[in-house]
Amino acid sequence: MAGWKHFMKNNGMHISWLIALVATVGSLYFSEVMHYLPCKLCWYQRILMYPLVIILGIASVKKDYKQTIYVLPMAIWGAGISIYHILMQKTTWFQEAANSCGPVPCDVDYINWLGFITIPVLAGTAFLLIAIVQFLTWRATRSSY
Repeated sequence: MAGWKHFMKNNGMHISWLIALVATVGSLYFSEVMHYLPCKLCWYQRILMYPLVIILGIASVKKDYKQTIYVLPMAIWGAGISIYHILMQKTTWFQEAANSCGPVPCDVDYINWLGFITIPVLAGTAFLLIAIVQFLTWRATRSSY
């Protein structure tokens, strides 16, 4: 077995779980400690991220690589929502939709680190990393099914 396959088989689920856990704790920190109200798109991203902590945690313990077929679509879907949210915040393409997002407009930048890192960028990064790791884990273990 190639080196990367062995690494992904042994660590892929754990890495994905850690990414999902950090994203979940970060999201809870922003809302519960910093008191940032989540917009509608933030809620959709949370709906997709929070269960990943449980699914990936169980999959890590049980070494259940078949969970990649459930986790990968959730991560890709979450990344898509994040990309849409980023475009809403950083471009003029979807500005009208941002104001009709709910009580908290979806173009609000609670954080803007280095001029481009916002909460949707953080969520999108987590979703993309999980998707990449899950894809590599699936590739490394697909003959194991």
